[in-house]
Amino acid sequence: MEKKTSEKGCKYPPIETKKKTGNEQFLNAGSDVYTLRDFWAWAYSDLVDNTERGKLAEFIVAMALGITEGVSGSWDKYDLLSKEGIRVEVKSSAYLQSWSQQSLSKISFGIQPTYGWDSITNEYDIEQKRQSDVYVFCVLKHIDQVTLNPLDLSQWEFYVLSTAALNKAVPAQKTISLNKLLNIGAKKCEYATLYETIKSEATR
Repeated sequence: MEKKTSEKGCKYPPIETKKKTGNEQFLNAGSDVYTLRDFWAWAYSDLVDNTERGKLAEFIVAMALGITEGVSGSWDKYDLLSKEGIRVEVKSSAYLQSWSQQSLSKISFGIQPTYGWDSITNEYDIEQKRQSDVYVFCVLKHIDQVTLNPLDLSQWEFYVLSTAALNKAVPAQKTISLNKLLNIGAKKCEYATLYETIKSEATR
């Protein structure tokens, strides 16, 4: 049966993503057995890489908020939505990288206002702005390559700032340093107090 079109004439509505277990097998692969978990391990084991570290940071914040039961979206206007309805944008940075370094990296984050995209209408907003209520800046602070472990939450620190405060201080700025964040009032916290700090900043 042909899919019904929406009021806007969309023949193919957004595909619902169902959470996988990792045990799902590749089909028609001959006598070899490969699972989705094999793919995850192959593709995403470099947790220090900028892309994977960014997604890991989102998951860590989702852990703190208690909202890991769903799946991550790739094109949403913001990264996470708390149970209270707080829209959260997560950014990450690190001193150590997965490539060769002459010195430790300087900590900075992208904060550029964006045109929000609606997956239902497949349209962008006409206003460019920061889409969240709160920003969480996650720093992988560990500087020893031998003992570096992004899964060890004691190796991270978090800086939380309301989007309103960010807009007031740097309305059109595209990137920001850690020192500048502290100067405009970002709240430093550990994982154990991250949830409460997010809620506090959301009401600022």
